[in-house]
Amino acid sequence: MDIPNLTSPYGDLYANAKNQAASKLESELKSDYSKATDEELMDACKQFEAYFLEQVFKEMQKTVNIGEKDSKTTDTMVDYFKDQGIQDLAAQSTENNSLGLAQMLYEQMKINYGISPDAIKEIE
Repeated sequence: MDIPNLTSPYGDLYANAKNQAASKLESELKSDYSKATDEELMDACKQFEAYFLEQVFKEMQKTVNIGEKDSKTTDTMVDYFKDQGIQDLAAQSTENNSLGLAQMLYEQMKINYGISPDAIKEIE
């Protein structure tokens, strides 16, 4: 019995999910925010902060030796759910203003796009 054939559907689904998330964030960041509402601008900043935290958490996780892996089938699914957990943790941390990175980006983008004339006065 050839077990690696059983793992390819899971591996493909996992790879596609990762690529879709990265593509969505990339397209969001390439948007023109000069006419964006405050809510849209803050949402983009929060998405960036969550993605940043997700990458930090994943790199931190690589420093921990979890143990030996059993099979490719379970490894793929465990990795998928582990990544989902990290994404959820990053999103919750961003919603709780843990770093404040989204707020700083938001204020700077308002100045850069000239969305609010009062924004420049607030910084000065």
